[in-house]
Amino acid sequence: MAWDEWENLKADAVEHRSTQMRLNQLPVDRGPASVDGDLVVNQDDLGAVGHDAYILYEDLQAGADIAGAGANKDGVGSSNQAAAALKSHGFASGGALETTVEIWTSQLKTVLQACAHISDHLDFTKKLHAQEDAKIGTVLLGSDGAALPVSQISKYFQ
Repeated sequence: MAWDEWENLKADAVEHRSTQMRLNQLPVDRGPASVDGDLVVNQDDLGAVGHDAYILYEDLQAGADIAGAGANKDGVGSSNQAAAALKSHGFASGGALETTVEIWTSQLKTVLQACAHISDHLDFTKKLHAQEDAKIGTVLLGSDGAALPVSQISKYFQ
């Protein structure tokens, strides 16, 4: 760009008073599912997902515990009993079965922990949002102590 071209551009900018920044970019694609680009989650949605996570936790804990299933009086599950019996008779599959039970138990604990975390987090989020809504409701009162009408509140967003 030549120096005089730069000077012409500066003079043109002053003449049109274009002091605002302009960015060259594509328009935001909102897509068919998006209404205004904001993430919207309803309390019912949070409760349903949290409840499903809790149900999954309960079902997995009851039905997927192969280490504790069929436990004897010493608390050793049937899979570990079988692994011990196979190992005592010199079968290599006994050690493999023992390793499988250990890995399965480790993975099961990870999934159970994730389900519990999701359930607890969504319960917490639901309670926190309810408390925040109540706090906002007490703040948005008129001088007479009555709640401000929606038309009054909307003035703050213009």
